[in-house]
Amino acid sequence: MLYWLLKYIILGPLLRLIFRPQVEGLENVPEDGPVILASNHLSFSDSIFTPLIVKRKVTFIAKAEYFTGKGLKGWLTKMFFVGSGTIPVDRSGGRAARAALDTQLNVLRSGGIAGIYPEGTRSPDGRLYRGKTGVARLALESGAPVVPMAMLNSDAIQPTGQIVPNLGRVRIRFGAPLDFSRYAGMSGDRFVERAVTDEIMYELMELSGREYVDVYAQKAKARPREPVPA
Repeated sequence: MLYWLLKYIILGPLLRLIFRPQVEGLENVPEDGPVILASNHLSFSDSIFTPLIVKRKVTFIAKAEYFTGKGLKGWLTKMFFVGSGTIPVDRSGGRAARAALDTQLNVLRSGGIAGIYPEGTRSPDGRLYRGKTGVARLALESGAPVVPMAMLNSDAIQPTGQIVPNLGRVRIRFGAPLDFSRYAGMSGDRFVERAVTDEIMYELMELSGREYVDVYAQKAKARPREPVPA
């Protein structure tokens, strides 16, 4: 109930007025049935804009720590994620990846839309990074189509580390659904899962126009930054 109140009454109309979403290809999102919405990840606000413009409910997952913060900030963060349809998942320990996958599979089995960021984390510099194969396992185990979704300028609207977004018109582009039924029954084959993931990332590269880097974003973030010449 909170999701729909925020979307259509409390926050949605105001956000639409402020950010005036410019959307291409929204008709590519099926009106019913299970769908995997795979997006590049440029900004914290991606999880705000996606539910705002997709008519159906989109369910993302996030680490459980976002739901257990203390004080006013912790409460506001929890309410944001609850209101945006995000499900908490304990991502610590060896079973974390399976727990996240099972959570999203339940969403798909109930005929819903599972949102996922294949890069696993926000891009550190706006480029598109190597996808993790969780999105492929999700597609192969569920049989659901994958709709690629490109956030085109959300990093300009809300750069990493900036709390208050900049005023601007957010731009989003959807691609045609990808069907991986030719790989039915091949979940667990790492070569197939990599091929499926790379196909999805290629579509995101084409849609977004962003440079692709064949390195995991988390690894890129861990690298020491080169000093800026004086």
